Amino acid sequence: MKLNLEKHLHCISTQLIVANIERTIQFYTKSLGFKLNFRHEDFYAGLGAGPYSIHLKHGDNIRTLPEETDDVDIVIGVTDLDSCYEAVQFERVKIVQELRETPYGREFYVEDPDGYKLAFFDVTA
Repeated sequence: MKLNLEKHLHCISTQLIVANIERTIQFYTKSLGFKLNFRHEDFYAGLGAGPYSIHLKHGDNIRTLPEETDDVDIVIGVTDLDSCYEAVQFERVKIVQELRETPYGREFYVEDPDGYKLAFFDVTA
């Protein structure tokens, strides 16, 4: 019997290994608007925005990538890209790719405190 994910799938969460879980929780909740869904002791937390979530785990093995790469870790589709861009500018989030038009749509990238890159793209285009 083949697994039918369309019938059973409830959610998928990305897990990021972070150096300082408190700092990262503050970044995602204060700067990007996620909510803290749960926290387990001082090493694990779940953040959410609507039905979407990110899990954070404290650890020492944080992956590092060269700064000049365009590789991203999380891709986030939004309906009002311009207001999202203004909000991250207001919050002084590190923008690593300015708002731009590409052949596949409009986007910008930010970086979290552990160096993970998040791409925001316009789903209305």
